[in-house]
Amino acid sequence: MKKTIKDYDLNGKKVIIRCDLNVPIDNGIILDDTRIRSSIKTIRYAINNGASVILLSHLGRVKNVDDKKNNSLYPVSIALSNILKKEVLFSPETRGKELSKMVSELKAGDILLIENTRFEDIIGNKESKCDKRLAKYWASLGDIYINDAYGTCHRNHASVTGIPLYIPSGIGFLVEREINKINGVLDSNTHPFVTILGGKKIDDKIKLIQSLVNISDKLIIGGAMSFTFLKVLGYNIGKSTISEDNFSFCKRLLNEYGEKIILPVDFVCEDGTKEIDEFDDNDIGYDIGPKTVRLFDRVLKDARRVILNGPMGMFEDKKYSDGTRKVFNILGKYKIKTVIGGGDSASAVNNLGFEDMFYHVSTGGGATMKYLEDRKLIGIEVIEDAKK
Repeated sequence: MKKTIKDYDLNGKKVIIRCDLNVPIDNGIILDDTRIRSSIKTIRYAINNGASVILLSHLGRVKNVDDKKNNSLYPVSIALSNILKKEVLFSPETRGKELSKMVSELKAGDILLIENTRFEDIIGNKESKCDKRLAKYWASLGDIYINDAYGTCHRNHASVTGIPLYIPSGIGFLVEREINKINGVLDSNTHPFVTILGGKKIDDKIKLIQSLVNISDKLIIGGAMSFTFLKVLGYNIGKSTISEDNFSFCKRLLNEYGEKIILPVDFVCEDGTKEIDEFDDNDIGYDIGPKTVRLFDRVLKDARRVILNGPMGMFEDKKYSDGTRKVFNILGKYKIKTVIGGGDSASAVNNLGFEDMFYHVSTGGGATMKYLEDRKLIGIEVIEDAKK
């Protein structure tokens, strides 16, 4: 168990909270404030308990000075002010005399948002390479560090793993909820336990597949990643996406766990639905077909627990969203305790209107994938342990 924000006396303290405020912004307009709202409970708890709060977050990818213009957190400070109904101060500096002065003048209940931590990557990648001097400087601004940026907990960055090396640390309500919810599915003894994996690539899910196939009663594989498995089985998959580098992995997995693995039997192509043995050399499968949906339904009918990571097709296009939608409907129909693994999966849930249907929809795609691999996240491991 790790310490949480509740384990500290915050009164009169300066509390650094690492949030994930990496929201989509277009011309200064925030398109989706979900991640901002996910941080509010922890921020409110801190100020309600007498702390002054210093917020850190990244936004977008920053490789050069030109990237700074479109990746400022200033619009987020305005959004936070509106949500919290109190002024949120903003520092355009990520370090320096002016920032230190602003921090020194903070009073209990004040909130200061520091500019995008990745601005420190422009020279020397100091944030993403966990520069010790940068981490030590940020740590010097506060008395307590709280990590509430679940989506970045798998990254060894100065604002994630560096700061807690120098001051007392804990996790916030969002990180605590994410871990408790995922563990609530993984640690349950109910069966059958089914994993559903989709999306485009196998490459970044090798460890995840290896970990989950061992503990799952069934492993359903959909989306474009299924074509590599089908190719290994000898099917003509046309021009559908495959990963030749992972042929040997897929072959070994099918040999060792063939009885567990469920693959699609038909797909929606540009010119209609085709069974997998009907594909010609030019076909591309963009979504799972109706026979596959019925197959998955039979497998899921008696399931008690499900982990889902990745959509079943190109859900962004309405023509190819039906498979993902119907799998979501199946999970809801049978009231299966389901964790949706963030990233594209969470986007599909939101875009298709299933926000309130599942036991848990994770806010972090990469972090959840990493946690499911070995039940560890570097950004949480570095946090102080709670007393037993």
